[in-house]
Amino acid sequence: MRYIHKNIGTCSRSVSFDIDENERIHNVEFVGGCNGNLKGIAALCEGCKAQEVAERLYGIQCGFKQTSCPDQLSRAIVEALSPKEENNV
Repeated sequence: MRYIHKNIGTCSRSVSFDIDENERIHNVEFVGGCNGNLKGIAALCEGCKAQEVAERLYGIQCGFKQTSCPDQLSRAIVEALSPKEENNV
């Protein structure tokens, strides 16, 4: 399934990725940001367990910012893996 996350506090505007039925990450793509670095991050994440990627990237900061593109990817993965709450109304 394809997920798209609007980044907050980074040079990149968004990140999108797929998580397969085995909870592995594929096709990570950032819009904006440091092109070469983000392509490298995407290549390193390819085929890895989503939860492991999220744990490794969580909390990474960029300079004096409180977040980074890898941190935003981590947050997006956690959001994508979280069970959706059903509306019981």
